[in-house]
Amino acid sequence: MSEGLDNRAYRQQKLKEFIMELHEGASLEDVKDRFAAEFGDVSTEEIVSMEQGLVAEGMPVEEIQRLCDVHASLFQGSIADIHGSSQPGDEPGHPLQVFKQENRALEQLLEAKLQPALAAFAETGASRYLQALEMHLAELYDLDKHYARKENLLFPYLEKAGITAPPKVMWGVDDEIRDLIKKARRTVKHYRGDRDDVVAAVEEAVRQVKEMISKEENILFPLVQDTLTEDEWWSVYESTSEFGYCLVEPDTEWKPLRVPTTAGDETTGPLGRIPLETGALLPTELNAMLKALPLDITFVDKDGIVRYFSQTEERIFARPKTIIGRRVENCHPPASVHIVQKIVEELQAGKRDSADFWITMGEQYVYIRYFPVRDVDGEYLGTIEVTQDIKPIQAIQGEHRLLKEDK
Repeated sequence: MSEGLDNRAYRQQKLKEFIMELHEGASLEDVKDRFAAEFGDVSTEEIVSMEQGLVAEGMPVEEIQRLCDVHASLFQGSIADIHGSSQPGDEPGHPLQVFKQENRALEQLLEAKLQPALAAFAETGASRYLQALEMHLAELYDLDKHYARKENLLFPYLEKAGITAPPKVMWGVDDEIRDLIKKARRTVKHYRGDRDDVVAAVEEAVRQVKEMISKEENILFPLVQDTLTEDEWWSVYESTSEFGYCLVEPDTEWKPLRVPTTAGDETTGPLGRIPLETGALLPTELNAMLKALPLDITFVDKDGIVRYFSQTEERIFARPKTIIGRRVENCHPPASVHIVQKIVEELQAGKRDSADFWITMGEQYVYIRYFPVRDVDGEYLGTIEVTQDIKPIQAIQGEHRLLKEDK
């Protein structure tokens, strides 16, 4: 047996067999016992390879997502400690260290505030504990920033390295956790005397948040630590502020061994003007012009790759530079991917000339439009997304002539 366990393919197959048994309804405890007997430990790399293999063999991402808690429980305490103390990411202020600090803050919030308030409310039903729950759940939802950075800054580099299944699975679970916290907040806010409903909703949210912390610490963080280069980490670092921090902010700046160089406008195109159908612009002029427009523009090419977005002063949706070169379906939560794909397919096929949506976001009334982009011969080149806050436009009344001075 030891000879077989030394074989990577054999270990991979056994891991898949255990997961498939769980999928088919086997007892978690039974599988865990046999797993412990056959494996002394399992590396993060093998877990990732296992999930990739299941997807390649046809198992839907949603099924793996459904089993994600089981994976975490199964592998808890058995993941090999394969990282030394000098691994990338150990430096103060490094994005990975910030993620870990945020997890410690989340644990502190759960264990020192939220769970004690829940226990007291379950025992007494006192309104003051209900108010404390409402406040602490609002604090807990700050993890949305943590998840957004993970999804938009870390996942693109994993996908670039060919690691696609784990990000999709984890993003789906992130969305489930967001929904669980929202549900718990609604249950607390609209409390009508059924303590059990409140306790059940909050406990489930807490359980899932703790499970995700474990998955990040034991699977995701070692994986990105081994995958991302220092230049890529620098890109993550530069884009972090666009999303904000969860509960805590780093108390020091990250100072890598060397600061990666960033290309200026001169390297993005020829030094001369770019010839266009109705004129010619310098790259600096074109970039500045697009940035000056009072709307957000994102272009996805015919192969579904994000190639450009305008960096306006007040963006409506966060767009880190890490999305450039990323497949558009990987830039959206799993639950909405099929909608995005359907829109792009219909625009490409000529079944529609545009797709329009409008939503309320706080004080903004956001108008989102998709258009197909075609060349002079009608060949499809890609899709452009245009987003604008139209609330100020809706408020316009009367006339304001070109030369009329403001009073």
